[in-house]
Amino acid sequence: MSNKKFTLQNVQEPNLFRESFPYSEVCKLTFDNQNVEPNMPDDIFITDTTFRDGQQARPPYKIDQIVKIYKYLHQLGGPKGIIRQSEFFLYTDKDKKAVEKCLAKGYEFPEVTGWIRAVKKDFLLVKDMGLKETGILTSVSDYHIFLKLKKNRKEAMEGYLDVVRAAIEAGVKPRCHFEDVTRADIYGFCIPFAIELMKLAKESGMPVKIRLCDTMGYGVPYPTATLPRSVPKLIEAFRKDAGVPANMLEWHGHNDFHKVLVNGGAAWLYGCGAVNGALLGLGERTGNPPIEGMIIDYISMMGQNGIDTTIITDIANYFRKDMRLHIPHNYPFVGEEFNSTKAGIHADGLSKNEEIYNIFDTKTLLKRPVVVAITDKSGLAGISHWFNSQPEIINVRRVSKLHPGIAKMNKWIQQQYEEGRVTCISNKEMEKLAKKYLPEYYISELDRIKDRARHLAADLIKALCKNTEIKSMDHKRQEPVLEEFIKENPFVQFAYITNDAGIKITRNITEHINKSVYEKIGQHEDFSSRPWYKGPLDDGKVHVTDIFNSSITDKLCMTVSAPIREKGTGVIKGVVGLDLKFEHLAKTDDSAEE
Repeated sequence: MSNKKFTLQNVQEPNLFRESFPYSEVCKLTFDNQNVEPNMPDDIFITDTTFRDGQQARPPYKIDQIVKIYKYLHQLGGPKGIIRQSEFFLYTDKDKKAVEKCLAKGYEFPEVTGWIRAVKKDFLLVKDMGLKETGILTSVSDYHIFLKLKKNRKEAMEGYLDVVRAAIEAGVKPRCHFEDVTRADIYGFCIPFAIELMKLAKESGMPVKIRLCDTMGYGVPYPTATLPRSVPKLIEAFRKDAGVPANMLEWHGHNDFHKVLVNGGAAWLYGCGAVNGALLGLGERTGNPPIEGMIIDYISMMGQNGIDTTIITDIANYFRKDMRLHIPHNYPFVGEEFNSTKAGIHADGLSKNEEIYNIFDTKTLLKRPVVVAITDKSGLAGISHWFNSQPEIINVRRVSKLHPGIAKMNKWIQQQYEEGRVTCISNKEMEKLAKKYLPEYYISELDRIKDRARHLAADLIKALCKNTEIKSMDHKRQEPVLEEFIKENPFVQFAYITNDAGIKITRNITEHINKSVYEKIGQHEDFSSRPWYKGPLDDGKVHVTDIFNSSITDKLCMTVSAPIREKGTGVIKGVVGLDLKFEHLAKTDDSAEE
């Protein structure tokens, strides 16, 4: 640590660094030509914010999605825990349930940590969940201190230190998030604050971490740039002048100026132990360092260390297929065409030796064979190779070049060039052809809608079946519950219940506007021959029917049904049925329902 004394400068007016951040113009970059030497720690690692910052960029993840992604992070980080920690929100019941399920996995890595506001009572949330560490929002720029919090620097620092003391007293490791550090007064506030945190850590014996948050993406990787924007100089200042150990220092970047990945690498190179990122770079606004990119950077610096890079492709496929996330086709490592070439001269080179134009052995390292764009010279073998190399098709039985669908695709391609085409066939064109002539290998939109119905209704109907009033099998007690359920779930056209003999015992519960028209139809009738009734009775599971035309409303519907079990014995006493509006489902984006 430096022998220099750095004390808080409690200025009366905020320092907004207008010479660097004029706001009405693009921010300015200045240099002092004072170089900083690299000082990479022996142990560098990654921490994850997919479930915290990443959820601020998209609709909230479902619990099962969080657990699945957490498992992928564990697999990708490998046995040595290259992905060391993952942070979670703790404020809602869903947040807490997700944390409980991830903790139940029993993984050493990534360690589950929390994130809270700088409020003392929030530590109860961390303690109740049994977590050992939590992030705390401690904004450090005058933009935040003066303009947002309406405080001065002294008030802000005292408040932050008070909360950190409360964390230590509660036995929770505090991780202070220095929000907006690349617009902050480094030696007038940040370093004095960090010094006080290191004092608390020494006095208490409790480690105190500092996360440097480049909230607006102003950081640059240039060692001769000036503070507060130079990542190398920032890392050196906290290491040398505040005495923060490498393993207690994290970098958290944003991609507003296209520097998020290289800034993460610079943070490692100049002495920061951890880089905080999110899968696929998903984060607030332009996103955080993409973990899959940081993994590749880590390997290039430190070696493989047990990392299985093929998990990157599994993660991308899960986001693309199961969560229907659009990933740009040219996105590095995971885009559908990231290792495809459309230039004729490049394609010729690849056909001779793929090393000429492929970044590395993508087939071995990412389960992604190199792809050559299709032309009239590709032939049946080239087309079948393209088809079998598609992310959606990998792990499905391979298609021979002799398949009739391949021949039909080839005929269309040949016609294109006979009519004068000179460009390659695009991936979008090929995909359209494949879906036309090899439809059995693709998930149809109808299948997607049915899957959406399962996801939308499965948890809802299971919870409904556990309701005490529903279990009573007394229609007078059941119907008010169904009425409230319909109000909260507008995609449900009708809700109804049969007894174990298939006799409908409730009215058709529907929206109030349709109540008088539809509520009594089918009441007391026998539905024991219907598939939606028989399915749950046969295997005790939730069932979803095919699409049908409702005989009641003449609208397209799907029925989701589930068994009602007697408390204690588990004996099935009836079946709940929900008719879902197909039109509503067809217009609804998956993510909007999550």
